[in-house]
Amino acid sequence: MAETDHRIPVDDGESVAAVHHEAPGNDWLIFCHGFLSDKSGSYERRCRRAVKRGYNAVRFDFRGCGESDGAFVEQTLSSKLADLAAVVDRFDPPSYALFGSSFGGKVAFHAAVRDDRVEAVVTRAPVTYNRVFDEYRTAVDRDGECRFETGDSIDRRFFEDFAQYGFDTVEPTLDVPVAIFHGSQDDSVDVAHSFEAAAQLETDVLLETFATEGHLFSSEAEERLLERTFHWLETQ
Repeated sequence: MAETDHRIPVDDGESVAAVHHEAPGNDWLIFCHGFLSDKSGSYERRCRRAVKRGYNAVRFDFRGCGESDGAFVEQTLSSKLADLAAVVDRFDPPSYALFGSSFGGKVAFHAAVRDDRVEAVVTRAPVTYNRVFDEYRTAVDRDGECRFETGDSIDRRFFEDFAQYGFDTVEPTLDVPVAIFHGSQDDSVDVAHSFEAAAQLETDVLLETFATEGHLFSSEAEERLLERTFHWLETQ
């Protein structure tokens, strides 16, 4: 299968790095990575599996992550949405599905209410409600920044932007099918948030919990996740 690297212009002269895993046909699946993650590792496997199931698959790094331009401290949810929009515009699919993991799930949810071309949203351990970040907000209020073990940090700019994106803006407007997969032992994003979101969304929702999994899935759970994802997408 062909895998083509792309540099895609975004704002302020910066660009994001993307990889297109090509397949025949016109079905598209675009992947959004998590907060302190990038497009490598599990996303390579997910894209290659997608191609085997007939999807053109795209993985990319948000600004401040991986091989894309920008500093992590300058990224916001708005900038991530702009990055995703630029990636979609580069490939210009007539329709597509989104797969978002953790914070990438939040990006996918908010992107789906903006773009009529989105046909379905799949998420793994998604950030939905902003209170997930309350601990980080407290650190920023106290210290001016929240610094992570990776050395990356966020500051008040992140939260000033974040406040625009309550999940209550998604709940009444999202009108495409949604699949949520979540580990019941997740100590980063409480699985209860996914139950709450599923109950509030006014669209068809599949919610599956993985009994012994945390925020990061084991290889066995990842395999089940992919099988369930593609089976579900094929029914939509």
